[in-house]
Amino acid sequence: MQSPVKVIGIGDNGAESLLPVYRQWIEESELLVGGERHLGFFPEYHGEKLTVKGGLSAIVSKIAESGKKTVVLASGDPLFYGIGSYLAKKLPVEIYPGISSIQQAFAKMQESWQDCEFLSVHGRSMKGLVQKIDGLDKVCLLTDEANNPAAIARYLLSFGVNEYRAFVAENLGGVEERTRWMTMEEMAEAECAPLNLVVLKREAPAPHWPLGIADEEFAQRKPDKGLITKREVRVLSLAALELKPNSIVWDIGTCTGSMAIEAARICRKGEVFAIEKNEADLENCRENMRKFRTDFTVVHGRAPAGLEEFADPDAVFIGGTGGEMKELLHVCCSRLKPGGRIVLNAATIETLYEAMQAFAAEGFETSVTLAQISRSKPILHMNRFEGLNPIYIVTAKRKEEK
Repeated sequence: MQSPVKVIGIGDNGAESLLPVYRQWIEESELLVGGERHLGFFPEYHGEKLTVKGGLSAIVSKIAESGKKTVVLASGDPLFYGIGSYLAKKLPVEIYPGISSIQQAFAKMQESWQDCEFLSVHGRSMKGLVQKIDGLDKVCLLTDEANNPAAIARYLLSFGVNEYRAFVAENLGGVEERTRWMTMEEMAEAECAPLNLVVLKREAPAPHWPLGIADEEFAQRKPDKGLITKREVRVLSLAALELKPNSIVWDIGTCTGSMAIEAARICRKGEVFAIEKNEADLENCRENMRKFRTDFTVVHGRAPAGLEEFADPDAVFIGGTGGEMKELLHVCCSRLKPGGRIVLNAATIETLYEAMQAFAAEGFETSVTLAQISRSKPILHMNRFEGLNPIYIVTAKRKEEK
């Protein structure tokens, strides 16, 4: 039986970062696996070297087929955004973490790191990053060549995020190590070594937007303002969707983007996809996205056309159907993940009836809330109540099998 693969964390100073016993295991091994930089630390290694490039499944197969005594080298802690957890699911392994770049960076800062949020944009899109960061006191970002400190700063500044000071740590543990504090504006212009990480520390208050953002805070169509899911109905609809932090949400007929924006702030680890048929409304939506620090996918189209490009949803909100009710609901019901919910707002009895019939044909059960909201309005030295348009809030989900 093949002995367990030893997965060893290594620093940027190479063999010097390893305990003597780790170096002994490397010398005694027959197969040394790692990135080009890691393998380069051992030019006189006598065994076979295998460079990690591309997919890991091929690497696992080669290790398993070799039957050789194997050591895998990984940066810092192999279990922190590293190769360790993947290998542990595929092979018998023993994992020996090194000092991670995270630990080194916070040591240089002389700051605690148990209260920090850790996010990676290494090999990932920055899409949605701003709502993950917004409001946090301390954030550490693992970067890559494309998503470098300057690119991160420019991205965040485009959403008005400038309340952080940035600590940029480059080549930690290596001979070209460099650490420095910067403003967001300075980091946007900075040139950094490819090996780096960024820590953002909040030094000024961030804007606070509670659940149920006031209608007047949103940029809306002029002169006919009011084409927005009203705050009270918005909150009731969000509650009916039963969103989770990692939910994937569709907002169909997003208009100003009010529902998508609120959903994105709730589903910070998920994704939001929005579609709107009126191009002028999309500009308001994008303006609101920047103001409320949310970054989601929004497209110009008339649903259900265009929905095929969206990931399957956990929740769907329909604020407008454009007249294709039956076809639209068929697509939404077909694509909805198990346990998911569809919430539809209807302003007329006819739309309510059509929606109920369509959901029944799809085998979905429904519940309806009629929201009749009135708001106080001054009149002379007194106040009266002015009613908003009544809205039917339809919640649909698959019928449970008995």
